[in-house]
Amino acid sequence: MTFSLVARCAQSGMFGVAISSSSPAVAARCAYAQAGVGAVASQNVTDPRLGPWALSLMQAGASPTEVRAILRRSAQHMQYRQVLMVNGQGDTCIHSGPNALGIWAEAQAENVAAGGNLLADAGVPQAMVAGFQGATGHLGDRLLAALHAGLAAGGEAGPVHSAGLLLVDQQSWPLADLRCDWTEACPIAALQAAWQVYKPQINDYVARALNPAAAPSYGVPGDD
Repeated sequence: MTFSLVARCAQSGMFGVAISSSSPAVAARCAYAQAGVGAVASQNVTDPRLGPWALSLMQAGASPTEVRAILRRSAQHMQYRQVLMVNGQGDTCIHSGPNALGIWAEAQAENVAAGGNLLADAGVPQAMVAGFQGATGHLGDRLLAALHAGLAAGGEAGPVHSAGLLLVDQQSWPLADLRCDWTEACPIAALQAAWQVYKPQINDYVARALNPAAAPSYGVPGDD
């Protein structure tokens, strides 16, 4: 009931996750990233502990392939889980348990991994990888292009209702954490609209945190 991708920008070192699902608030449970470490999507009968666990293992030096082996050996109910990972070297790895829902599939290349379950078509993850690789610009733009490509390839077997975009750069907090937690319309379109508003201001919010005196003001009441 979810399709997602994790990616690393080879130029900036930024990490990101883009995800969509028929379930509400999918990004709150499934998207994880840490600056300088990597990005993880943990989905399909979700265990939210797996994302932080995988990131901590990568931070300690484990490769994504080694992380997968550790999770398979140590985590419970991995036959139900789907976990996508990318690290700071652009290495990727995916675990898809045999009890993943419906049509499930995965695809990966350097710096990007995509996967999904309860899909309309097994080609959705490969379409997402191709969409990411064919896009240009900011990592957020490329992640959203991939999400649109997955939707165009069929997406989930039923209608999707939530979507999220998570980006981390050099700071300990997310550069962007945008979500549409529920809509009867297209959550990916809503996420795209939020990104178009947020993207021009993205560096200003970092400046506000690091040096408020040098940060631009938008002249609105409160201006926080």
